[in-house]
Amino acid sequence: MKRILIVDDHAVVRGGLRQFLASTDDLEIAAEAATGFDALALIPGGDWDLVLLDMSLPDINGLELLKRIKRMRANLPVLIFSMFSEAEFAIPALDAGASGYLNKDSPPYQILSAIRTVVDGGRYVSPSLGEQLLSGVASSSQKAPHETLSRREMEVLLLLSKGVTLTRIGDSLHVSVKTVSTYRTRILEKLGVKSNAELTRYVLQHKLG
Repeated sequence: MKRILIVDDHAVVRGGLRQFLASTDDLEIAAEAATGFDALALIPGGDWDLVLLDMSLPDINGLELLKRIKRMRANLPVLIFSMFSEAEFAIPALDAGASGYLNKDSPPYQILSAIRTVVDGGRYVSPSLGEQLLSGVASSSQKAPHETLSRREMEVLLLLSKGVTLTRIGDSLHVSVKTVSTYRTRILEKLGVKSNAELTRYVLQHKLG
């Protein structure tokens, strides 16, 4: 039986996956974590075959948590399971060490296929992402404003849109408040907005978080 650690702040998602995988004879949700720090406490001592990781957590950005997990246990497979746009976040997640990226809107058979592929040591990308990787990304002239943000700027944007303070963002990303403030200024300029409220509106309008 393959043991899965699920990291997601929504109890309904954790419960749904536990019930769904209970119908299989080779997979089980062995433990759950609702926050990034809870996950980090479980990673070292657990006999995990897979981490199923949400990108949006209340304390640590998903990409940052992924990097920390891979630093702790480089060979532990991590499958991203997120509502975030695959086109926006899949490639950064794969670059950061994820073994696959799966959208929460995926049908059950695809969820099961992705989990089994990654548990068996493979890498999973959806057919649509596979086509994107083969065809290449759109030219920079066609990019939306948020697509010009760096990976770290995107992380800061998502945290700001949730009302996280500069101090807490700095603590989460291990940078100074001054550095976070610099990121915020760059983000405002690139997106053409003037306040955190407008940042939040932009994130909601573009379904980024």
